[in-house]
Amino acid sequence: MARRADGERRPLYDSDRMADGIEAIARGVAPLVAPKNSALVGVRTRGLTIARRLHQRVQELAGRQLPLGILDITLYRDDLSTLGPQPKVGMSHLPFDVDGCTVVVIDDVLFTGRTARASIDALIAFGRPSAIRLGVLVDRGHREYPIHADVAAFTVMTERRDIIEVNLRENDGRDGIDLLTGAAGESADG
Repeated sequence: MARRADGERRPLYDSDRMADGIEAIARGVAPLVAPKNSALVGVRTRGLTIARRLHQRVQELAGRQLPLGILDITLYRDDLSTLGPQPKVGMSHLPFDVDGCTVVVIDDVLFTGRTARASIDALIAFGRPSAIRLGVLVDRGHREYPIHADVAAFTVMTERRDIIEVNLRENDGRDGIDLLTGAAGESADG
C-alpha cells in the first residue's frame, strides 16, 4: 500500500470502529468456511495482520479448527517491473492442501482488483481450490477487473486519486483508517 504525505488526511474509522469491522468480517467469513476442507489466507502485509486477528474468532464462530495461510503475491503482480530492480519477495506458507479446498483470502483494501487477481494466480500455483472467496476491511470501488468482495467491513466512496490508508497497531503502531484526498498519483491496490 502506498504511503503519501501530500493531500488532505481525513480520519474515517478509529480503533473502536475497526474492531467492529474486524468482527463484521469474522461473522461474514464464518459461513464461507462451512465446508470441512476450508482455510483462511492473509495477503502480506496488512491482509495477513487482519487474517491473524480474524483467525481465532472465525474458528469460534465456525465451531472448528481452521488452517491459516500466508500468501505473498509479489511475483504475481502485473506491475512487478515498476517495483524496482529487486522487489522484496516474502514467503508464502499454506499449511494445507489447496486442491479441493475453499480458500478465503483476506486483504485490507479492495480497489482495482489487481491484488485480488494476483492472489488468485498465486493460489492456483499451489493447486486447484474448489472455491476462492475474498474478505476485505475496506472496499473503495474503481475496479479494473470483474472482482468483488464476498465480505467487506466498510465501503467507502472515493475518487480514483484518493488513497485509503489502513493502519494496524502490529504494523503501524495504531489502529485507524484514513482517507487521503487529492493525493498525487495513484495508490497501489491493497
